[in-house]
Amino acid sequence: MLVLTTVLTAAAVFLLFYLFYCYKTIKQHIYSLISLSYLPGPPVNDIISGNILPLYTSAENIFKQLREWGRLYYPIYKLNAAHLAAANILSPEDCELVLSNPTHMEKSAIYNLLHDWLGTGLLTSTGLKWQTRRKILTPAFHFSILQQFVAIFNEETDKLVEVLKEECYKPFINVNAHVAQFTLKTIAETAMGTKLRFTTRKETIYKQSIVDMGEFLLYRLLRCWLISKCIYVFNPRYYLEKKVTRRLHRFTKSVIAERQENFKEIVVPETDEVYTGKRRLAMLDLLLTAKNKEGLIDDEGIREEVDTFMFEGHDTTAAALGFALMVLAGHKEVQDKIVEEMNEVLGDIKKKPTYQDLQEMKYLERCVKEVLRLYPSVHFISRKLGEDLVTHSGHKLAKGSIVNLHIYDLHHNPAIYPDPEKFDPDRFLPENCQKRHPFAYLPFSAGPRNCIGKKFAMLELKAAICGILANFTLEPIDIPETIVLVVDIVLRTKEGIKVRFIPRV
Repeated sequence: MLVLTTVLTAAAVFLLFYLFYCYKTIKQHIYSLISLSYLPGPPVNDIISGNILPLYTSAENIFKQLREWGRLYYPIYKLNAAHLAAANILSPEDCELVLSNPTHMEKSAIYNLLHDWLGTGLLTSTGLKWQTRRKILTPAFHFSILQQFVAIFNEETDKLVEVLKEECYKPFINVNAHVAQFTLKTIAETAMGTKLRFTTRKETIYKQSIVDMGEFLLYRLLRCWLISKCIYVFNPRYYLEKKVTRRLHRFTKSVIAERQENFKEIVVPETDEVYTGKRRLAMLDLLLTAKNKEGLIDDEGIREEVDTFMFEGHDTTAAALGFALMVLAGHKEVQDKIVEEMNEVLGDIKKKPTYQDLQEMKYLERCVKEVLRLYPSVHFISRKLGEDLVTHSGHKLAKGSIVNLHIYDLHHNPAIYPDPEKFDPDRFLPENCQKRHPFAYLPFSAGPRNCIGKKFAMLELKAAICGILANFTLEPIDIPETIVLVVDIVLRTKEGIKVRFIPRV
């Protein structure tokens, strides 16, 4: 009897603390709801569904509905349901107010979906922890280390090309799975110093677990009531997600342990001095150095950052590469100009480009930038305001309010980009860039919390495109008018992207 009483008492205390936590969270959401109530927006249906009832539909219809609201309520509108509310920002002026102010660096509750998997790494942390992690990892993107990464990009591109050669006899290739495997392998070697071949059960399970995690995240994202963990714990998927998370963590920890066992302290350049280490440096080496030498991070912190880079570093780049192949397939004249530039810079298009070669390919870079304008991998970001903010249009948003910045709408604004659906790399000629608002183009966010891997991603995309165009001429199957875009953590199409690959002779 005493044992039963003790158990019931402990359960009651736990329940009280749990309800108190939920109460605080809900109270904050209600405050935001009141403070944003004066914003324009879609009509309210009822007190429970608020004005987001049209979003209780498919991922493709959600994408279309958000675009319609962006046009109707520019430059700002509210979305709310029950105790949840958010301001949706569409203008470059308001984006600048949020992104350029260090007070607004905290991510919103949407990113809590990633906490069980990624913890509070560089993507989700804030304050001093974020600053420390950013400082540790910044040297990984020094140009002398990026030069080593380019060699990895070229090696993995060769393997991707071999796979495409095996399938190019087909009427088309759905490129999504191939480019995702390519970017997963490149980030594994650059982030962890580990070559993935997906030939062992352990590696195959890891790859599938990342796919599964993406599906869990999308499931919750499309059901706003499940963003709150208080509710999600009662959903059977919560326990399946926990199981997949444990698999991901086991793999990451095993790689970290292996690297630690063979670890030798490194010295990375702090200026323009070139890194000359014989061993290829991985981001993991910087984390291990920070742990062993300075005590700035522990084992769990290293795991958070490695998982974060494995997620951020492969999914976004894979999406961008898929869209790039589709766009280039539909513009033969653009392919020809890129190949011509490759000939000018490399002398032979079959030659592997170096870091400096890729830097010199200015036309290719403009093409990649225009692809990222049309199809930004990260199509929206969300922040929690650290202080009151008055928007450019005069609306006051209270401290603690959630603001969603819709990058896709920003990039397709006809007032900023005339004929916005047209693919035109010349939009990114220096003289044309100078005419635009500095926050009108945000594929890598902006301000103090911009994407640390911007240069890494651009080099990887350029290296992959060079390797593919050196071996194939691309012909269109899917085109912008036939693909169906869907809401997801990363911008995607409903049924992949199909391209025809013709061997170049």
